[in-house]
Amino acid sequence: HVRRFLTSKEEFHAFLRAGSEPGGQVGAEGEDEKKEKDKEKKEEEEEQVSSCLSEPPAKRVRAEDLGQDGENQEGAGAEEKEHPERKRARGQNKSRPCMKPNHYEQSRLCPSVTQGCPGKCFFGPRCRFLHDVGEYLAGKPSDLGQRCVLFDTFGRCPYGVTCRFARAHLGDGHQNIVNTALAQQWEGKLLVRNNLSKDLQHRLRKRKFVFPKAEEYLRGLKPRGGDGKGGKATGEQEVSNCAAPQEGLGDGDSHECPVLQEQGEDPKAGALQSPSSRGDGVAPSVPTVGPLTDEDVTKLRPCEKKKLEIQGKLYLAPLTTCGNLPFRRICKRFGADVTCGEMAVCTNLLQGQSSEWALLKRHHTEDIFGVQLEGAFPDTMTKCAELLNRTIEVDFVDINVGCPIDLVYKKGGGCALMTRSNKFEQIVRGMNSVLDVPLTVKIRTGVQEKINVAHKIIPKIREWGASMVTLHGRSREQRYTRSADWEYIAECARIASPMPLFGNGDILSYEDANRAMEMGVSGIMIARQVPVGALIKPWLFTEIKEQRHWDISSGERFDILKDFTNYGLEHWGSDTQGVEKTRKFLLEWLSFLCRYIPVGLLEHLPQRINERPPYYLGRDYLETLMASQNVDDWIKISELLLGPVPPSFTFLPKHKANSYR
Repeated sequence: HVRRFLTSKEEFHAFLRAGSEPGGQVGAEGEDEKKEKDKEKKEEEEEQVSSCLSEPPAKRVRAEDLGQDGENQEGAGAEEKEHPERKRARGQNKSRPCMKPNHYEQSRLCPSVTQGCPGKCFFGPRCRFLHDVGEYLAGKPSDLGQRCVLFDTFGRCPYGVTCRFARAHLGDGHQNIVNTALAQQWEGKLLVRNNLSKDLQHRLRKRKFVFPKAEEYLRGLKPRGGDGKGGKATGEQEVSNCAAPQEGLGDGDSHECPVLQEQGEDPKAGALQSPSSRGDGVAPSVPTVGPLTDEDVTKLRPCEKKKLEIQGKLYLAPLTTCGNLPFRRICKRFGADVTCGEMAVCTNLLQGQSSEWALLKRHHTEDIFGVQLEGAFPDTMTKCAELLNRTIEVDFVDINVGCPIDLVYKKGGGCALMTRSNKFEQIVRGMNSVLDVPLTVKIRTGVQEKINVAHKIIPKIREWGASMVTLHGRSREQRYTRSADWEYIAECARIASPMPLFGNGDILSYEDANRAMEMGVSGIMIARQVPVGALIKPWLFTEIKEQRHWDISSGERFDILKDFTNYGLEHWGSDTQGVEKTRKFLLEWLSFLCRYIPVGLLEHLPQRINERPPYYLGRDYLETLMASQNVDDWIKISELLLGPVPPSFTFLPKHKANSYR
């Protein structure tokens, strides 16, 4: 079927510019169209340099000339000339413009006015925000719609006059209207858990939070020899010659985080906080405040820990940037059984950074939920595990030993832990000793492309006390290119038994999922990585459970985006900052969604995850628009949902999509 929909790059963009329906005069070779094509070609060449959206020549050469070992065997001189362009096409857009949502609003209303108590502004005359509602409204951008999702859902919009849909709930004198009957239905219900309380944040910043269990474990890690070499760990309490306290305590916890403007919320009771307020860093092994219970002095035996019963379930992988709470809600609706928060850096959590704690938030619909931690040293990882064990509600904690990016790898975290077995063991044993919930580990096949080491590490991870391993079937050097090695994943699953092993990589259809389960894994992780499964088609979970290919229409896909924006406005807010933050994450997601090819257009099913989609005209204008890899078209889709972008708006996707080379 796809051949009659295929088109050229020029005709594709001309069709979108014209805004016409399929079957129109898009393919006509008139003089006007030729001029338009030439003009568009120039613009696209400029876009290539500025936003790296088009495939660079170096990538095409590499795809054609790749040798068996993955290296370009011919044309070394030509490759050197094209090297700068190829470099732009790899990894992240690190120099992309950083425009924070609060920059789009010059004059902001003081929160005390929004909350209905203007006379109680803490800063008084020194406050830099507006207190005059009339003055604020004179400069406020126009409303984006007639209905406010917060008011319609909860009966009250906490953003009042600052809401970008305020006309739906503002009465005389700019008073915020409340639907009492609807608001009472939600009263007392905690919709989002795992928020950072002000008290906990203060104590973390001042280092007044103590870690009795972690300190007890770390005291057993003191070096027992003077040769300075890292030795093999022999038990939970003693490891010879590790020097962990010097590396971890000196480097990881010594810097206090900068004070952030955005503050956390305050849902947790004091009972979940640390039992002592001493700030000297020396913690007693047993809490000294409150009655002494058996729980304080008796450790849980491994058989008494909560079990992680997720064999055969669909696991949505931790998603950096795109795996936010609204996106996870979308995936839950389509059938994801297990969800996990975005990768959080343990040192940032220990410093009380609001932005990092936001990654731990859990929606009430996420019934099996875990968090993923990244770190390089036993002290910070063990302390962080104890902190989370006492302050948030999770069903498991995952260690990220699969992150390939240089920023993490060069500091000894992510994939680097696979080569630092001594530190890796100390981290797993330490975290397992302080957690009351299961500990899981996510790894890759290895660091180097042709040297697999996962099969050697997995039995050790089982011995150290982990409850489950997830294996991504690529090495660090492969990143997300080439196909995942499911034969090797199957071999590792046999070695891991009886410990569950989940497989990860290249799942984009129910047939891929069926083949993966036949390999003997305990379950499959639908991942965020480039190439991605869940980000290209979040309805993949439904396809797997119903064992069918879903020819989803452009209207249904647009409704999914509409739901995402509603969830985003609920989560991030309906004021200007919340709207622009929702737009930012929507655009990041659209940079992946454009790679989906509708089932009804495919000549052969299913779509392969490593194939670059060709230029094609969809069955209607919206389907074609959603297939565009042009940033301007993504912005156009966002404007259909969230209104026009601010005058100074810029966007460049985080990832350069090197997965199709």
